[in-house]
Amino acid sequence: MPNARATNPTRRGILAAGGALGLGAVLAACGGDDTKSGGSDASGAAKASGPWTFKDDRGTTVKLDKVPASIVAFTGVAAALYDYGIQVKGVFGPTKTQDGKPDVQAGDMDISKVEILGNVWGQFNVEKYAALAPEVLITTMFDDAGTLWYVPEESKDKIAKLAPSVAVSVYDRQLTQPLERMWALAESLGADLKAEEAVTAKKEFEAAAERLRKAAKARPEIKVMAGSASAELFYVSGTNLSIDLEYFKALGVNFIEPSEKAKAQGGGWFEALSWENVDKYGADIIMMDDRAQATQPAAITEATWKKLPAVKAGQVIPRSPEPILSYGKCTPLLTNLAEAIENAKKVS
Repeated sequence: MPNARATNPTRRGILAAGGALGLGAVLAACGGDDTKSGGSDASGAAKASGPWTFKDDRGTTVKLDKVPASIVAFTGVAAALYDYGIQVKGVFGPTKTQDGKPDVQAGDMDISKVEILGNVWGQFNVEKYAALAPEVLITTMFDDAGTLWYVPEESKDKIAKLAPSVAVSVYDRQLTQPLERMWALAESLGADLKAEEAVTAKKEFEAAAERLRKAAKARPEIKVMAGSASAELFYVSGTNLSIDLEYFKALGVNFIEPSEKAKAQGGGWFEALSWENVDKYGADIIMMDDRAQATQPAAITEATWKKLPAVKAGQVIPRSPEPILSYGKCTPLLTNLAEAIENAKKVS
């Protein structure tokens, strides 16, 4: 995602920005246990040494003579695969923070054991990528046009010539769909998803979803706002398009929704507010983008923010706009929101 803000947004720039709130923060403001559940054509873990086939969310089928071992992936995808026991060789996307620590999107990966091809939007070292002799590149999509997330427009053709790509859509659908797709993809790559850890993680996710459903039903008066902060603006996300918010809304969570007109400049993802107008919506709980590129709540100094009832009541919780698509990583997202709703004071 770009860190600079452009005046005339392109479709891709709006995606990066909208992903910023549909995902979370605006960085370019203006700028089950079988493969059938995920629709994979893969042979699965039992035949992980044989030919490999996978049909991705573009409808593209990748066929290789063997299960790929040299995998390069967007950081969040690599983190999800890692949770299922699949190690990639290279990553691109937010991987380490300025102080050298793992970025939130890196999950539990040991980032010292992967080649970082790019750490910010627009950065992708093609020479290092080629040196890894990649067999497949895996990333996500935040539009319906097949745009590969964090693969730079200017070098995408060079990158495409080096290895086939697999894309998992995280656009305009509920969280459970990409979770199932990543599960199927991991299994195709050799993950043992019948192992106790994987089975338990999936059951815990389902239990957390039921807890959130019950909490939302019991407290329908609690209004939740999904926000993201930059130095100049505050962004309020609508639930449409974002996999996490669409799913939470389907479970009954009462979200504040900007109008379609208000979201128009944000590509349909979000409404941008000046800090003077940050009190436009009355929220009982505010979910804030937890990614490193967004301003975190503790660093917000604007007086208008500090006066918000939800802020004064301590009812601000983190949100992961780009969830790591493993059941284990998504369960806490459900649990934290359920707990916040259960314990929230009505302040709006």
